[in-house]
Amino acid sequence: MLELAVLGLLHNSSMHGYELRKQLNDTLGVFRALSCGSLYPTLRRLCRAGLIEEQSDADESKAWGRRARRVYRITATGEQRFAELVADSSPRACEDNAFGVHVVFFSRTPADARLRILLARRRRVEERQEGLRSALARSGECLDRYTRELHRLRLDHSEREVRWLDDIIETERAEQAAASAAVPDSTRPDSTGPEPGGCPRAGDPPPAQLKQGHDR
Repeated sequence: MLELAVLGLLHNSSMHGYELRKQLNDTLGVFRALSCGSLYPTLRRLCRAGLIEEQSDADESKAWGRRARRVYRITATGEQRFAELVADSSPRACEDNAFGVHVVFFSRTPADARLRILLARRRRVEERQEGLRSALARSGECLDRYTRELHRLRLDHSEREVRWLDDIIETERAEQAAASAAVPDSTRPDSTGPEPGGCPRAGDPPPAQLKQGHDR
């Protein structure tokens, strides 16, 4: 997920390492605890793989009279890799942290992959709901009231997430249906005139009558 997040942010614009780390913290909350010791090895690995490249910010160095900082930008190979990652709708894409990263980049995710990820996430949350309900039903007096309230809080959160997912899924399906309806069907025959191949439709005047009309 860190690879997806880095490539996605650099897909928007080139950044210094410090700015990139700040964006990971602010935009993608799952990386709030990300340290420089975790980020920079990832950046070096992506550079070696040819997915990103680094340049020195010479203009900033001249302006401030200090050593130039490194600016990271995505490469054409990195853009291809990013496209592969955002379209990944495998089970890991609906896990808690991974799902949040995918949602941030949904605007650049293919519509069919977006819908698959949303449906898989809803199944995952519904399974969690059932587990919480079963735990509360079985616990009885075994749990103190604070633990029961914690379970209820988690259940309430999962119920709200399912409603949120249902709304997004409904919107996605409506938009995809509208997009499909707007695409002209090139294989659909014209509603008027003869059938393909010159065969007249039922109710069309015979060819002889058409010719007589022209003669008149």
